[in-house]
Amino acid sequence: MDSIRDHCGVFGIYNSPEAARLTYFGLHALQHRGQESCGIVTSSFDHSRQRRIMSAVRDFGLVLDVFDNPALFKDPLSGSSAIGHTRYSTSGSAVKRANIQPLHVQYRGGNLAIAHNGNLSNVTELRASFSERGTLFQSTSDTELILHLIAQSRRTRQIDQILDALTQVEGGYALALLTDDSLIAVRDPNGFRPLALGRLLNSSEDGTMTYCVASETCAFDMIGAEYIRDIDPGEVITIDREACKTGRFHSERLNSRHGVSQCIFEYIYFSRPDSRIYGEMVDKVRRKFGKQLAHDAPVPRVQAEEKSPLVISVPDSSNTATLGYVSECQKLGYRCKYDIGLIRNHYVGRTFIAPGQDSREMRVRCKFNTVDGLLKDRIVVVVDDSIVRGTTARLLVKMIKEAGAKEVHFRVASPTVMNPCFYGMDFPSKQELLSSKFDNVTAIGEWLGVDSLAYLTVAGLKKAVRAAHDSPHGYCDACFTGVYPVPVDMCASKEAYD
Repeated sequence: MDSIRDHCGVFGIYNSPEAARLTYFGLHALQHRGQESCGIVTSSFDHSRQRRIMSAVRDFGLVLDVFDNPALFKDPLSGSSAIGHTRYSTSGSAVKRANIQPLHVQYRGGNLAIAHNGNLSNVTELRASFSERGTLFQSTSDTELILHLIAQSRRTRQIDQILDALTQVEGGYALALLTDDSLIAVRDPNGFRPLALGRLLNSSEDGTMTYCVASETCAFDMIGAEYIRDIDPGEVITIDREACKTGRFHSERLNSRHGVSQCIFEYIYFSRPDSRIYGEMVDKVRRKFGKQLAHDAPVPRVQAEEKSPLVISVPDSSNTATLGYVSECQKLGYRCKYDIGLIRNHYVGRTFIAPGQDSREMRVRCKFNTVDGLLKDRIVVVVDDSIVRGTTARLLVKMIKEAGAKEVHFRVASPTVMNPCFYGMDFPSKQELLSSKFDNVTAIGEWLGVDSLAYLTVAGLKKAVRAAHDSPHGYCDACFTGVYPVPVDMCASKEAYD
């Protein structure tokens, strides 16, 4: 993987005296989805003022660093409901404190907090409309636009205000909204972003259930909750005291104008392999990608007297695809051996800077190292999940050759990235993509410095997904095909999307 940034992670829980602490653990499990900042908002009853209040702790940094004081979970983060967020900015400045989520406000409908994963594709139009009406903005995040739409709705009931707002936004979003008396979970009608519903195995002391929502089910595993189901595309679920008593949720539906198109890159890279998204385990789907890649582009054949080609992954996101690739190559009669040839340092942050050195190369060398004795004089096949700009892949090839590899072949367990994303992935502009700089795959391979380069085909990708999960819903593959399921303003400034 090269220069694809994670989305954000959202988590919400309702009806637990340990709401903030459980949200903390849920966010820790979702840390891979955003490492710039994080936050938790809780709802509680202030007995001195006899009203509901919301309290927040938000800051730049990792979950473990921001919430390093246990006292935070007693004061100010008390209450029986909470939402949390881990952020990587796809819309709005990464260094503006006001952009750190969850955002929360107090308006005529009461207290309201929101955690958002995704990107609104009509953000330019919405922001211009608000500016003309004199609306003041506290942040540069598209999430704030949703709050303004809710606050300015003419509807009376709060849930109707939220529904009214959501009919005016387009793009990819998974939302956890916290009100004074409920937790509301939303997936956009296209289902771009994943969102799952879970339940704690142990009920509360009063016999009611505790429910939670999360971007990925690995967050449920962390707190001992069970996965119930995915929030459906376009579904708006309200979890309140009545739902915790009866197990029956109030559900609304947003109209879909463009069909369902779940982001295929969640399976390729973003989600953890131990998570279930879109109704299927990520590990299972990634192994199918690797197996299909073996059919599309197997390892090179070697003479009987030669050592078997060594297949290595670019850790960690391509590990399971590599296992599927190796097992299928062997099944097809190709000699090869899986081994660990690249070691990843997990303690290098995104903002690491090496003074006096080329920052890009030093970041790669600080993040990865080769197992030299293993690679020396071997035919090495590198499997990665994707290539975007190609700079990291090129440096890894250089390092593997410096380790003494006889040949280096590169296999990519996804198609060629040809287009930017406007629904929540931080892909670079089309001009920055490696594919835009070369006419064909052979030319890309020459620039990377490999003996051969091959990608999983679009047809192979779709075949692999169908083989792993017979879902009734479709997938968005606009980054590969250029077919955008929801219209976007292609002329909008890049600032609106990053």
